[in-house]
Amino acid sequence: MRDCLNNRAGFDRVLMTVAATFLTVSATSALAQDQARSSAAELAIEAAIPRPEPANVPPPTAADVKLDTTATVQEPAKDASSNEPVKAEAAPAPEKVETKASDVATTPATEAPKSETAKTEPAKTEPAKTEPSKTEPAKTEAATAPATPAAPATAAAPATEPVKAASKVPAADQPVADKIKDALGAKTSRYFDRKNERAAVEKFYGARDFAPVWTQGGSLSASAKGVIARLKDAASDGLNAADYPVPDFAAATTPDALAEAELKLTASMLDYARQAQSGRMHWSQVSADILYPEHPIDPSEVLAKVTTATDASAALDGYNPPQKLYKELKAKLAQLRGQGEGPVVEITDGPALKYTPARGKKQAEVVVQDPRVPQLRAKLGIAENANDDHYDATVAEAVRKFQDGAEMKATGVLDAPTVKALNSPKRDRQIDTVLVNMERWRWLPRDLGVPSLGDAYVILNIPDYTLKVMQRGQQVWTTRVVTGKPGTHATPLLSETMKYITVNPTWNVPPSIVYNEYLPALQQDPTVLQRMGLRLEQNRDGSVHISQPPGEANALGRIRFNFPNKFLVYQHDTPDKHLFARDERAFSHGCMRVQNPDQYASVLLNIAMPNEHYTPERVRGMYGSSEVDLKFPTPIPVNITYQTAFVDDGGKLQFRKDVYGRDATMINILKNSRGKDLENVVAHSQPSYSRPATTLPSGVAVANSGFSSSGPSFLERLFGAPTPPPAPVGRRQQRVFTR
Repeated sequence: MRDCLNNRAGFDRVLMTVAATFLTVSATSALAQDQARSSAAELAIEAAIPRPEPANVPPPTAADVKLDTTATVQEPAKDASSNEPVKAEAAPAPEKVETKASDVATTPATEAPKSETAKTEPAKTEPAKTEPSKTEPAKTEAATAPATPAAPATAAAPATEPVKAASKVPAADQPVADKIKDALGAKTSRYFDRKNERAAVEKFYGARDFAPVWTQGGSLSASAKGVIARLKDAASDGLNAADYPVPDFAAATTPDALAEAELKLTASMLDYARQAQSGRMHWSQVSADILYPEHPIDPSEVLAKVTTATDASAALDGYNPPQKLYKELKAKLAQLRGQGEGPVVEITDGPALKYTPARGKKQAEVVVQDPRVPQLRAKLGIAENANDDHYDATVAEAVRKFQDGAEMKATGVLDAPTVKALNSPKRDRQIDTVLVNMERWRWLPRDLGVPSLGDAYVILNIPDYTLKVMQRGQQVWTTRVVTGKPGTHATPLLSETMKYITVNPTWNVPPSIVYNEYLPALQQDPTVLQRMGLRLEQNRDGSVHISQPPGEANALGRIRFNFPNKFLVYQHDTPDKHLFARDERAFSHGCMRVQNPDQYASVLLNIAMPNEHYTPERVRGMYGSSEVDLKFPTPIPVNITYQTAFVDDGGKLQFRKDVYGRDATMINILKNSRGKDLENVVAHSQPSYSRPATTLPSGVAVANSGFSSSGPSFLERLFGAPTPPPAPVGRRQQRVFTR
């Protein structure tokens, strides 16, 4: 019985403990609810007090929290029997609460009254930390003894704002920086009409707190002086200084005026860099037969490079073409404008001078003497025998070249019209010719060659009818070429890479020649193609394909040099060698015929594969009836150019006839400039290689092609190789027809 009573007594104690716990929790909950409830007067007061909007700033970090060494320790409440409920502390805290380390370290902990519950679950107290700590939801404080009175939440825990970084802008420049910020913050810009340039400018100035870069305390910086000097000297590089206006900083005396001058100079600098690198006009403005790779500037790079350079003028000048031929033209332009050294030489009037070469034993060489010849030698830049008064073969040839460049009849005779042309004051036409040639250099790639092959490349000059192989800045080999006829058969201007050479090529006649020349000829003579050694195939859809098998009489000769391009042109040998003896050699349908293809092939193969030791004899040993492809491990760049003005190896400025009229077109565009519209790309129709159905006259021999309904496409027949080289990534595989 005693045991039962003892057990009952223990059970009663447990029930009492549970009841006490329940009452304690209920009381605490009631206190919390009473805290949440407020009188109508209190609610009205709270509603009348404006609450701050939440700041759109990131939460404070440990770096933003500093120990308050001057804080005093708050005294605990003396009136322990106070009935003031806990307002802020009693409510459950968020899961993560960031507190100041000083608050955690200095607030005294209140001692909770002991109870059965406290024995079973002792209160846990986090140690003080110097970094923001995570606090558990307020369990102990809510369930324990009377709380200490606390100030209202708004006073006890004021909102902390992130510390603002100190401004980088000197005090003297701050008003200008504010105006620059306002100008760039506008929705529309008066200074930058290109989105990429405006974005770069906003980022550049934003990173420096919009501090001006061209002035310091209202005075021009060294960078500004360098940029202004380069812009004012734009004409020396064939540009128009009026296109890059320089603001008057001396007249800018207010923050508004200085900010405006700042952004105007930045805009002019970007315009100069862009046009110095890519040209005042886009090449598509001139002709559809031009395709050079784009190389636009990066505005962010220009801003960073020029503003941090030791010599801002030199840094900005670096956007002009770096090639030697461009720099030589720049020097000659200065001479033509009267800025060169030495006196102006003028040829006096007199009798016509003519040189007659010897013709065998019957006619001896005729060389006349004249006191004007030394002047003529100086005028034409003939350094050899400068004081010789004989009008010999050297002088006559120089006169002939001058006449050809001046678009006169090239006779080599010094007559009155030639003297007048020689004496024209600095010859505005020649200046214009030099200007447009400098402009075309801006279209070309900055790196003409490939570094892994010693910067090797091929450069062909259409008006000079010459081809050169360059390596390590030196001419390795040169030869004469035949180029396309003026008009629809003009040789295009382009930069591509030669990927392989074909020995014994098949000539796949392009549709333009098939439908415009050969099919009309068949109407007159059905056997003409057979006599020419050409093979005609007609597909089931009525389209026609004509080709010529490899051989000595092949129109492409024995070798074809392949650099796939959208114009489907290439360089090749030719059985018509006699055309290379002519001075003007624009006779092809667009492709370029090479005078010495076996030498050309060996030079290129030795550059691409130096360990193979190719010779012209080894190349000729491959001649036969089957195509042989010699692929380059590293393709060699090919640059087709149009240089009507250039400086030769002797330092003499040479002029060539504007055979395709490119100079005239460009001069007209520049003189009737539409400003920055010239930089816009003009869309042209793409070349058409369609093969319409046709009806052949009776008597025409047609080969049994065995093709499908339409036969191989034009591109499938390109190059005619049994196994064409793999197409580069991103480019559709092509096979080339001649033009």
